[in-house]
Amino acid sequence: MSGETDLINLYSGRILALAAAIPHTDRLANPQATIKKRAPLCGSTVTVDVTLEEDGRIAEFGQDVKACALGQAAASVVGANVIGRTRAEIEATRDALRAMLKENGPTPPAPFDGLEVLRPARDFANRHASILLAIEATAEAMAEAEAAA
Repeated sequence: MSGETDLINLYSGRILALAAAIPHTDRLANPQATIKKRAPLCGSTVTVDVTLEEDGRIAEFGQDVKACALGQAAASVVGANVIGRTRAEIEATRDALRAMLKENGPTPPAPFDGLEVLRPARDFANRHASILLAIEATAEAMAEAEAAA
């Protein structure tokens, strides 16, 4: 019973508010790259479209998020902060989020420090893949767009 209570408590008001307000949910008409990622355990999916500036920074971003509230909250924080970011910043955020969840590492750096709200999910390994989808898809889309340029 305490495990179930812990899971219910995980879905805080802040997580639910983020999940209800995901930015950039319109797909791009002409993306340079599109990546769809799926979390096999829960079936959550995130599709990310990107276009990059000549310097490699994200110019346009779109995402279609079909995930649990935790995955939606992560996509919300990513979407709110992704424009203008470099691939190195996105990859550093991905790695920090993974370490925060799996190793109780530090919070991802600003401007993605809002992902701290997901720290309580570290105790629920079956939720980690869904939380990581948006940032992983963004990193992969950026790599694909750079390779195609």
